This record gives sequence, C-alpha cells and structure tokens, in this order.
Amino acid sequence: MRVVGVDLGRRRIGLALSDRSETLATPWRTVRGAGSVLEVADRLVALLTELDDDDDGLAGIVVGLPLHLDGRPHEHAVRTRAIAAALERRTGLPVTLQDERLTSVEAAQRLALRERDWRKRKERLDAAAAAIILQDYLDVQLDARAVRRQKAGDRS
Repeated sequence: MRVVGVDLGRRRIGLALSDRSETLATPWRTVRGAGSVLEVADRLVALLTELDDDDDGLAGIVVGLPLHLDGRPHEHAVRTRAIAAALERRTGLPVTLQDERLTSVEAAQRLALRERDWRKRKERLDAAAAAIILQDYLDVQLDARAVRRQKAGDRS
C-alpha cells in the first residue's frame, strides 16, 4: 500500500507518493489549489480515487501543517485542518497532520542543485515539498516500527 503526501497551498497543491513499502517518498504532481475547502477536498479525492483504483491501495494521507518557526499555528492552519478533515470523511482513510516548517525552503535548495532554470524549479517545488513532508512522516513511522521490533525481540 502507499501513502500520499500533500502540501496545501492557496495557488498550488503539491502531491507525493510513497513506494509500496512505505519507505521512500517521491514527488508525484501539482494541482490547482484555489477554491473553497470543499472544492479542494473534492479535487483531491478525485485524484486519490483514480490512484487507489490503479494501485495496490492507499494506507493513508499525510497533510503538511503550516506552523511558524516557534511552533505557533500559521494563519493557513485552520484551512489545512478543514481540508484534512474533509479528506478523512470523504476517503475513509486516516489523515495525519505533519509539521511542514521549512519544507519549501529545503525543496527549493534541493531543486536548485539539479535545475538551474528557476521557472522549471517553481513548477516542481510544491510536489518536492510534499515529498519532504511525506518522507519526514515515513522516517518517523520506520523508526517506530524498528523500536517495536526491537522490543518484541527483547521479550523473546
């Protein structure tokens, strides 16, 4: 099964996919971000439904939560939470909010290493940020699975 990462923006929404082992995140695509909470949620559900039909299924959705550097919620956090809740209701999949602080900066720096043209980087930035958000989540989950395996081995 796969996990989808979402970087919600007012203009563009970046999407990323995990591999089937839920270990590695890859940028997938960018879609239009404008619209009401329900319009955005419906647009994303349509994409996820297509993906779920074409693949082994989806295990969950990870949505980047915008926070200030000091940890306070950003003004866009309310919209993000509303879209995440709508996605959970409409898909029946678990939706996790993941701290997205500095992911766009990190994505821009990584893209700049490979792509000199800023216009091409800008087109790929949101999906790259979604991949970083998703990879952060996957790394935490991988670490938690390793700890559980170690504890189970200690009991044997």
